[in-house]
Amino acid sequence: MKNLNGVAGLAALSLMLSTSAAFAQTEVTWWHAMGGELGTKLEEIAANFNASQSDYVVTPVYKGTYAETLTSAIAAFRANEQPAIVQVFEVGTGTMMAAKGAVYPVYQLMADQGEPWDPSGFLAPVTGYYSDPEGNILSLPFNSSTPILYYNKSVFEKAGLDPEVAPKTWADVEAFSKQIVESGAATCGFTTGWVTWIQTENLSAIHDQPFGTKENGFAGFDTEFTFNGEVQARHWNNLKAWSDAGLFKYGGPEGGADAGPLFYTQECAMVMNSSASRAGVINNAKDFEVGFAPLPYYDDVIAEPKNSIIGGATLWVLNGKSTEEYAGAAKFFTYLSQPEVQAAWHQFTGYLPITNAAYELGQSQDYYAQNPGSDVAINQITRGTPTANSKGVRFGNFTQVRNVVDEEFQALLSGSKTAQEALDSAVSRGNQLLRDFEASNAQ
Repeated sequence: MKNLNGVAGLAALSLMLSTSAAFAQTEVTWWHAMGGELGTKLEEIAANFNASQSDYVVTPVYKGTYAETLTSAIAAFRANEQPAIVQVFEVGTGTMMAAKGAVYPVYQLMADQGEPWDPSGFLAPVTGYYSDPEGNILSLPFNSSTPILYYNKSVFEKAGLDPEVAPKTWADVEAFSKQIVESGAATCGFTTGWVTWIQTENLSAIHDQPFGTKENGFAGFDTEFTFNGEVQARHWNNLKAWSDAGLFKYGGPEGGADAGPLFYTQECAMVMNSSASRAGVINNAKDFEVGFAPLPYYDDVIAEPKNSIIGGATLWVLNGKSTEEYAGAAKFFTYLSQPEVQAAWHQFTGYLPITNAAYELGQSQDYYAQNPGSDVAINQITRGTPTANSKGVRFGNFTQVRNVVDEEFQALLSGSKTAQEALDSAVSRGNQLLRDFEASNAQ
């Protein structure tokens, strides 16, 4: 073999060194559940982080739906093939917290790696959901949303309503819907996505009603559901009556796949759905202007409604990886928390800015002034001080519980059960799922 010398030798040596440096980069695998445009934006964030430094490479891997991603992560951990980071939706929080030995809490990760970590810099309603009883944040908030009301200003105007005035209370929703339908401006007053999340969980939070015992599951196991109270039963009874009268149309189970199209086609004048639907709503509302407003409330139940609760997901770090991977994950989390990164993600997607600094940056950029209604979700979720009833719900097997609630709501609409009977059954069946979860996670 010839000796390396001269210009050619230096070039070859330089190539060898650069190749060696590239191989020295530590890969940090990130499993996520975001497809389409959201997935593309997520990959862009990872690519920007990778370009910002030369020690680590974050590799995003799409694993399907939220439920599929969580299931895959659990199976992978058991096989010792887990990623360093996994995106888990909010209803999987109880499951992750119960997975003893599987999770490396984010507050501990950041401290161990010497990365800056100031919990007070995050939106309190967001971090409160993902914290342990001592207030330690267990996973990094990434894409958090909350439900709001979208309405068709053109239909409002055709019906003789002020297009700049949204309904504030449920009495307003009923009155506006009647005027809309009777005027012929639309054939339906309102629809909704997520009867579970919006019309049951958030309804309870906004009215400061308990959804379950032990601070809605935040205080530990041995919990029971209590969402079959007077306020919830009254609301479900109203939804049934409004459905029978043609004022309300059911958007379907889970996320309510039909809710968006009912609104986009102007069949229904209003829809209640995630704040993260904002971009999709605007893009699909080709022939009318969209208005944005907080969720309605019963003003005879509560004079000042409490904060709404979150949806979306956080990033959990799993045990069993190398020190270098954890160092990379911590660096990536510091990058993700930067105001510029968070503001860009929030403004592109409609998800909440997870930090106060990201929100303030948006204000200084005049984003909210130039995009009316874009701050409705933030104002709604940060109003007042969260109570034990409004900081969220945290239960095991909660994905299955939501399916049960959907089934019982459909039984209500079919007329086979009253509102109270349907909710009583949902609570009873849900409690059994809680007992099953406790049994499977017993120490």
